[in-house]
Amino acid sequence: MFALPDLPYAFDALEPVISDNTMHFHHDKHHATYVKTLNELLEKAGKSPASLEDVIREAAKGEKKLFNNAAQAWNHSFFWVSMASKAEKPAGELDTAISQAFGDLATLKTKFVEEGVGHFGSGWVWLLSDKSGKLEIRSTHDAEDLVNHEGVTPLLVCDLWEHAYYLDHQNNRKGFLEAWFDALPNWSFAAKQFAAARGQGEVWRHPAPSEAGARAAAS
Repeated sequence: MFALPDLPYAFDALEPVISDNTMHFHHDKHHATYVKTLNELLEKAGKSPASLEDVIREAAKGEKKLFNNAAQAWNHSFFWVSMASKAEKPAGELDTAISQAFGDLATLKTKFVEEGVGHFGSGWVWLLSDKSGKLEIRSTHDAEDLVNHEGVTPLLVCDLWEHAYYLDHQNNRKGFLEAWFDALPNWSFAAKQFAAARGQGEVWRHPAPSEAGARAAAS
């Protein structure tokens, strides 16, 4: 069974952009429910997958409820590691790629925010790279992630579901995205993903199922 991953920082570490209150609800309630439902569906189906990525790819062929919960579990885990408790700036080859694709970081921010604001309804806004190192901004609807998108690697993601920002920013999605981009992207993590996209190292994978996850699911 899959376990709910711990946050890589304290619940109040992302304030003032994301409050302690929001993080507790988002991680301990929303994310936890996706993981719990995922495990229940797998157990009912008698499935013992080797990875969450495998579950997502198989479920995408027609098991909508399993896909939604598996993909949302994956998306949230990736969202947590996409953020850092101290503001960073991109550097090195990633910084160069940003300049080549967007001109500068400010333009990347503008386009990232525009994509997120223009996305109708719930979903996610991603910064991704293809195998050549070309960067792109893309949004996906509802639970859809990039696991099934061939040839691309996610570098960062921001959650566009209202539960991610409504307690702190109400209906001001634009204000949330602007504040998020200025303070929270984990550019060190993004740089590792960027290198992996070009064959230098391994891309991030969701923690594998474990006995600890089974015990947590049963408790």
